[in-house]
Amino acid sequence: MSTLDFLTLTELSEQIRRRCISPVEVTRLCLRRINEYDGILSSYSTVTGDRALKQASFAEEEINNGRLRGPLHGVPIALKDLISTKGVVTTAGMSLYKDHVPLFDATVVERLDRAGAVILGKLKTAEGALFNHHSSVVPPRNPWNTDYWSGVSSSGSGVATAAGLCFGTLGTDTAGSIRMPSSCCGLTGIKPTWGRVSRFGVFALADSLDCVGPMARSAADGAAILGVIAGTDPNDPTTLKAPVPNYLNQISEDIRGFPNTLRSTETNCLN
Repeated sequence: MSTLDFLTLTELSEQIRRRCISPVEVTRLCLRRINEYDGILSSYSTVTGDRALKQASFAEEEINNGRLRGPLHGVPIALKDLISTKGVVTTAGMSLYKDHVPLFDATVVERLDRAGAVILGKLKTAEGALFNHHSSVVPPRNPWNTDYWSGVSSSGSGVATAAGLCFGTLGTDTAGSIRMPSSCCGLTGIKPTWGRVSRFGVFALADSLDCVGPMARSAADGAAILGVIAGTDPNDPTTLKAPVPNYLNQISEDIRGFPNTLRSTETNCLN
């Protein structure tokens, strides 16, 4: 295990910004960890390694040329397997959709792409975003103790993030499906205000309750992801028209005066 495996997303982002580590290098690290550990943990339904490396290479080229898109640029993350991703199987945990390949990206995927994030793949969800995995699916196992519950329905998102198989994920929450796996796996999960994040292209369980939100290793990480995916969307008329605050700056202001709350990467490059 390297010192990079369990950096927070914001720590990794700083290392990438300062060119201490390249997006390609850290993406390869995540893919190696997935290959080594996910046979036991079973968090991913689909790994898009070649696509992720292409995204990482493009991000690296941009960063080396001085174009930094923000805190997710070059950072490997993954998506709950009910968020439409163009050209990638998206099942919503259902055998009915085992061959379903969307022709378009969900709005949140488009926004992650514009932010320069690297998408490692899709993460297992309970069948139809409800309470149990399909009988043909091996459920994700809690990385802290494989006999413990990993939560539902965003259990793949919780396990992958906690186990260092990505640096953050998107989950969805209708009745606790971000909050429960985040609690079980020791993460920060954010269920945003309904309408704060577009649901366009996301499998619906209950339109009046569904929320898309981040699952991450710290509040700052969750703020960084939420700041990218939040905002009004003409494809989802239920989205809020209110401006999106700079959540990451707000978190930084809240922890001012508590220097031990977040580890600093300002001094040295990690290896």
